[in-house]
Amino acid sequence: MTLLIISPDYASHLFPLATLGTEWQRAGERVVVASGPATADIVAAFGFERVNLQLGRGSNPGTIRAEQQPEGEDDALRGFFDATRRGMVETLRFQAEARSSDLLYNPVEIARSVQLLVEQVKPDRVIVDHLAFSARLGLITAGVPHADVVLGHPSALPVAGEVYGYPPAWPAVFEPAASDLAELRALCERVRDSFTAQWNAALAQLDPAATPSADAFQETGDVLLLNYPEELHDPARTELLPPHRFLGSAVRDEAPDVEVEAWLAGSDLPIVYVSFGSFLAVRGDVLARVAEALRQLGSEHDGSGVRVAIAVGPTDPAELGPIPQSWLVRGFLPQVTLLRSAAAAVSHAGNNSVTEAMTAGVPLVLLPFSTDQFAGAAALHDAGVGVALDPNAASVAEIRVAIERMLTLAPEPRARLDALGTSLRGSVLLGGAGPRRAFEALEALPVAR
Repeated sequence: MTLLIISPDYASHLFPLATLGTEWQRAGERVVVASGPATADIVAAFGFERVNLQLGRGSNPGTIRAEQQPEGEDDALRGFFDATRRGMVETLRFQAEARSSDLLYNPVEIARSVQLLVEQVKPDRVIVDHLAFSARLGLITAGVPHADVVLGHPSALPVAGEVYGYPPAWPAVFEPAASDLAELRALCERVRDSFTAQWNAALAQLDPAATPSADAFQETGDVLLLNYPEELHDPARTELLPPHRFLGSAVRDEAPDVEVEAWLAGSDLPIVYVSFGSFLAVRGDVLARVAEALRQLGSEHDGSGVRVAIAVGPTDPAELGPIPQSWLVRGFLPQVTLLRSAAAAVSHAGNNSVTEAMTAGVPLVLLPFSTDQFAGAAALHDAGVGVALDPNAASVAEIRVAIERMLTLAPEPRARLDALGTSLRGSVLLGGAGPRRAFEALEALPVAR
C-alpha cells in the first residue's frame, strides 16, 4: 500500500503531516511526500520518498528569513512582521488582504500537477494539508478520495456564523475597539466572497459539471482530520463541525542532539523552554522581554532558580541581553525533546507548540501574534493550563508572574493537564495517538487510485 502526503514547503506544516505517515511506515508500507525543495531534508530524515511539488511562492525549512524568499514574497513577509508590531487587528487585516495569493496560488496549474502526480505515484491513500487549496481542487475534481487535515486550531475551518480570518475567540487581554472588529469582519467577508469566486472559477475550468461552492473556506475532503485535542475544543462548536475525527496531536520523534542531551543531564533545576516558532522568532523585542523575566526569575524562584532553553530563530542572541552560562540558546532547538523535560514553556500559541506541549503535559505562557493563535491561546487560558498575554503590551513583570504561575500550576489544572497528556500520548511510542487515529480514519476510504 502507498500513502501520499501533500504538504506546502513549510517545516511547520510538514512535521505533523509527516508524523502521521509514520503509522504507515511502521506497518511496512510505502510513504511518498509531495512538497517543495526547502523541506527535502525533513522528508529524508523521516525516511520517506519525495516528489517535487511547489504549492506556493514561499518556503520555510525551519527558520524563515525574508531575504531568502522569492522577490515579492520577501516584502510580503516583512509587511507581515511589521503588522504584528501594530497589534491583533492590524495583523489579521494584513493577512486577510494577502489571502488569495497565499492560499490559492495558480490553482488550475497546481491542481493539474497534483492530478498528474497521483497518476504517477498511484497511491492507495492520500493526506493533504487543508490550507493547500489548489492541491485539494485537483483531488476533488479528479474524484480522488483523500483525508483533509486541519493542522491549526479547528477555527481554521469556519462553521456556521463564522468567517475565515476572524477569530471566533481571543484572550480577554486583547481589547480591540468594536469599530475595528466590525471593519475586520467586513473585510474578511469580502475576502471570503472573492476567494470563493476564484475557487469556483478554477473549479469550473477543471470540472465544468462541478457544483459551485458557497464558501470555499468551508470545503473539506472525504475525511476531515483535526490535529488538535478534542478536550480543549468547545463542545458547542464541535457539534457544528462536519463529520470529523480529532487526532489530538502528531508529535514527531527527533534525532538525538548531543549538545542538548548533555545540557539536559547537567542539572535537576526546572526547565523553561521558549520558542516563537519558525516565523515569529523574528520578534526579538518580545523574546528580549521574556529573557529579562527569566533572568529575574532564575535567581529567585523557590530559592534555586530555573534553567532556560531559547530557540531564537533569525534573531541575534545579543538582542536578548546578558545570557547566563546555564542557558541553552540556539537558532533552532529540538522542541519535542526539550518539552519532554520542561516544567513550563513560553510560546506564540502556534498549533504545533500547543499540541506538543499538551502531549508532554507542559503548561504554557502564550503570546499570540496572528491567525488561529488567538483562538488557541484563549482555549488554553480558559482551561487553566495556559496564561495569555499581549506580546506587544506585556511587561517584563507580567511575563515573569505568568511564568511563575505556570511553574506552580494549581492542583486542579495540573490534574487536568496530566490527564490530557496521557490521552494524547496514547499507547504508541512515537507520534502519540494521532498517527494511529489517522490510520484508522483512512481505512474506511476507497482506494485513491
